[in-house]
Amino acid sequence: MEHIRQTATALRRASTRLALRLRVERPADGTSGAGLTVLGLLHLRGKLTASELAAAERVQPQSLTRVLAALDEKGLISRSRDSRDRRRQTIELTDRGLQVLIEHVRQSDDWLLQAMTEQLSPTELEVLRLAANLIEQLLEGRPS
Repeated sequence: MEHIRQTATALRRASTRLALRLRVERPADGTSGAGLTVLGLLHLRGKLTASELAAAERVQPQSLTRVLAALDEKGLISRSRDSRDRRRQTIELTDRGLQVLIEHVRQSDDWLLQAMTEQLSPTELEVLRLAANLIEQLLEGRPS
Protein backbone atom coordinates (compact mmCIF):
# COMPACT_ATOMS: atom_id res chain seq x y z
CA MET A 1 0.00 0.00 0.00
CA GLU A 2 2.89 2.39 0.72
CA HIS A 3 4.15 2.15 -2.86
CA ILE A 4 0.68 3.13 -4.09
CA ARG A 5 0.73 6.16 -1.78
CA GLN A 6 4.17 7.12 -3.13
CA THR A 7 2.85 6.78 -6.68
CA ALA A 8 -0.15 8.98 -5.82
CA THR A 9 2.17 11.61 -4.34
CA ALA A 10 4.47 11.52 -7.36
CA LEU A 11 1.50 11.81 -9.73
CA ARG A 12 0.06 14.77 -7.82
CA ARG A 13 3.40 16.56 -7.80
CA ALA A 14 4.04 15.94 -11.49
CA SER A 15 0.53 17.00 -12.52
CA THR A 16 0.79 20.17 -10.43
CA ARG A 17 4.17 21.05 -11.95
CA LEU A 18 2.87 20.34 -15.46
CA ALA A 19 -0.22 22.50 -14.92
CA LEU A 20 1.94 25.36 -13.63
CA ARG A 21 4.33 25.03 -16.57
CA LEU A 22 1.50 25.02 -19.10
CA ARG A 23 0.07 28.18 -17.57
CA VAL A 24 3.27 29.94 -18.66
CA GLU A 25 2.10 29.46 -22.25
CA ARG A 26 -0.49 32.21 -21.88
CA PRO A 27 -2.03 34.26 -24.67
CA ALA A 28 -0.28 37.52 -25.55
CA ASP A 29 -3.28 39.52 -24.32
CA GLY A 30 -2.38 38.65 -20.72
CA THR A 31 -5.46 36.59 -19.90
CA SER A 32 -4.89 35.10 -16.44
CA GLY A 33 -4.84 31.43 -15.59
CA ALA A 34 -8.17 31.84 -13.80
CA GLY A 35 -9.54 33.58 -16.87
CA LEU A 36 -8.43 30.73 -19.12
CA THR A 37 -10.10 28.27 -16.76
CA VAL A 38 -13.38 30.22 -17.01
CA LEU A 39 -13.11 30.31 -20.82
CA GLY A 40 -12.51 26.56 -20.84
CA LEU A 41 -15.53 25.88 -18.63
CA LEU A 42 -17.76 28.04 -20.81
CA HIS A 43 -16.49 26.24 -23.90
CA LEU A 44 -17.20 22.82 -22.38
CA ARG A 45 -20.51 23.59 -20.67
CA GLY A 46 -22.01 26.51 -22.58
CA LYS A 47 -23.83 29.41 -20.88
CA LEU A 48 -23.38 29.49 -17.11
CA THR A 49 -24.14 31.85 -14.25
CA ALA A 50 -21.39 33.21 -12.00
CA SER A 51 -22.65 30.87 -9.27
CA GLU A 52 -22.40 27.86 -11.59
CA LEU A 53 -18.87 28.84 -12.62
CA ALA A 54 -17.89 29.29 -8.98
CA ALA A 55 -19.35 25.91 -8.05
CA ALA A 56 -17.46 24.23 -10.89
CA GLU A 57 -14.22 25.79 -9.62
CA ARG A 58 -15.13 25.31 -5.95
CA VAL A 59 -14.72 29.00 -5.13
CA GLN A 60 -17.06 31.71 -3.89
CA PRO A 61 -18.85 33.68 -6.65
CA GLN A 62 -17.25 36.88 -5.32
CA SER A 63 -13.84 35.36 -6.14
CA LEU A 64 -14.71 35.49 -9.82
CA THR A 65 -15.86 39.12 -9.91
CA ARG A 66 -12.52 40.55 -11.09
CA VAL A 67 -11.83 37.63 -13.42
CA LEU A 68 -15.21 38.03 -15.12
CA ALA A 69 -14.83 41.81 -15.33
CA ALA A 70 -11.44 41.43 -17.04
CA LEU A 71 -12.78 38.85 -19.49
CA ASP A 72 -15.80 41.05 -20.24
CA GLU A 73 -13.60 44.12 -20.76
CA LYS A 74 -11.49 42.20 -23.30
CA GLY A 75 -14.60 40.99 -25.11
CA LEU A 76 -13.88 37.34 -24.31
CA ILE A 77 -17.24 36.74 -22.62
CA SER A 78 -20.68 38.28 -22.90
CA ARG A 79 -23.23 38.62 -20.15
CA SER A 80 -26.98 38.68 -20.54
CA ARG A 81 -30.03 38.56 -18.31
CA ASP A 82 -31.67 35.19 -17.92
CA SER A 83 -34.95 35.23 -19.87
CA ARG A 84 -36.78 33.32 -17.10
CA ASP A 85 -35.29 35.13 -14.10
CA ARG A 86 -34.20 38.70 -14.85
CA ARG A 87 -32.19 38.81 -11.60
CA ARG A 88 -29.84 36.14 -12.94
CA GLN A 89 -27.10 36.87 -15.42
CA THR A 90 -25.76 34.24 -17.79
CA ILE A 91 -22.21 34.29 -19.08
CA GLU A 92 -21.21 33.02 -22.48
CA LEU A 93 -17.99 32.59 -24.43
CA THR A 94 -17.63 35.00 -27.36
CA ASP A 95 -15.97 34.15 -30.67
CA ARG A 96 -12.96 36.18 -29.56
CA GLY A 97 -12.87 34.28 -26.25
CA LEU A 98 -12.91 30.99 -28.12
CA GLN A 99 -10.00 32.14 -30.29
CA VAL A 100 -7.97 33.11 -27.20
CA LEU A 101 -8.70 29.72 -25.65
CA ILE A 102 -7.77 27.86 -28.85
CA GLU A 103 -4.50 29.81 -29.08
CA HIS A 104 -3.64 29.02 -25.46
CA VAL A 105 -4.30 25.32 -26.01
CA ARG A 106 -2.22 25.38 -29.20
CA GLN A 107 0.72 27.08 -27.47
CA SER A 108 0.54 24.66 -24.55
CA ASP A 109 0.33 21.64 -26.85
CA ASP A 110 3.24 22.95 -28.95
CA TRP A 111 5.44 23.30 -25.87
CA LEU A 112 4.47 19.86 -24.60
CA LEU A 113 4.99 18.23 -28.01
CA GLN A 114 8.46 19.75 -28.31
CA ALA A 115 9.45 18.70 -24.79
CA MET A 116 8.18 15.16 -25.32
CA THR A 117 9.84 14.62 -28.70
CA GLU A 118 13.16 16.10 -27.56
CA GLN A 119 13.38 14.35 -24.19
CA LEU A 120 11.55 11.01 -24.43
CA SER A 121 12.27 7.78 -26.28
CA PRO A 122 9.56 6.08 -28.37
CA THR A 123 9.01 3.60 -25.53
CA GLU A 124 8.66 6.42 -22.98
CA LEU A 125 6.22 8.21 -25.29
CA GLU A 126 4.07 5.06 -25.41
CA VAL A 127 4.18 4.72 -21.62
CA LEU A 128 3.14 8.37 -21.32
CA ARG A 129 0.24 7.80 -23.75
CA LEU A 130 -0.96 4.89 -21.62
CA ALA A 131 -0.52 6.94 -18.43
CA ALA A 132 -2.55 9.81 -19.91
CA ASN A 133 -5.39 7.39 -20.63
CA LEU A 134 -5.23 6.05 -17.07
CA ILE A 135 -5.30 9.58 -15.64
CA GLU A 136 -8.40 10.35 -17.73
CA GLN A 137 -9.95 7.14 -16.40
CA LEU A 138 -9.24 8.20 -12.81
CA LEU A 139 -10.75 11.63 -13.41
CA GLU A 140 -13.89 10.17 -14.94
CA GLY A 141 -14.27 7.62 -12.15
CA ARG A 142 -14.37 4.67 -14.54
CA PRO A 143 -13.23 1.23 -13.37
CA SER A 144 -10.47 -0.41 -15.41
